[in-house]
Amino acid sequence: MVKMEEEGELIFNKQNIFGIKLATDGYGIFFEKGYFKTPRKANLLQFELNEKKSPKEYRLSSGDLFGTSEILYKLNNFYQFKVSVGQQRLIGGKGNKNGVAVTALYTGGISLGLQKPYYYNVVYTDVNGYDSASGQMTFNQWLADSTKPDFAGASGFTTGWGHVSIKPGLAAKAALRFDYGRFNTTVTAIEAGVNAEYYFSKIAQVYNVPYKNFFFNSYVTIMFGSRK
Repeated sequence: MVKMEEEGELIFNKQNIFGIKLATDGYGIFFEKGYFKTPRKANLLQFELNEKKSPKEYRLSSGDLFGTSEILYKLNNFYQFKVSVGQQRLIGGKGNKNGVAVTALYTGGISLGLQKPYYYNVVYTDVNGYDSASGQMTFNQWLADSTKPDFAGASGFTTGWGHVSIKPGLAAKAALRFDYGRFNTTVTAIEAGVNAEYYFSKIAQVYNVPYKNFFFNSYVTIMFGSRK
């Protein structure tokens, strides 16, 4: 085992890796536990927490002194918590302690989607044009309000959790990982790959944009961790 490690193989009992993920439709954080199987294989257990954004989102700034803004026509924030299992296979070892190990990996699992209503701060004006009242409402509520109050920025992350819809689904991904950590005991890596997710009910993100069950994206994750 020591000889294989000196020759560039990734030899370990288990590994713990944290990461920050940037995707074509959002961002998230990542944690992985890896378990040694053979000198060229490891079993993986992964956890992810992501926010997915629609490409149709458009943020509008109010231009006031407080820097408030809102995303026009947005219906819901969509978060996902994923639990996946899979395998990592070594393609090319480091060759030496300063080399780069290249691995291919694939995972599959469940995705728990959280669809949280997106709330706007709104201001009502009287017949003289003065502010008379303020409140919070979703875009659909604004459409149904005949008075059409003015938007005054988004209500923020903490608003709307009492009306979250649970959206279960399935997820899979395939990726290449480039580990350039100086020693086998540390992980410093970049992973690039593709994700596919299917939810059993449609996800509503932006008004007048078709709701969908299936999501596909590409991503890059910056990773740090340790092996022992």
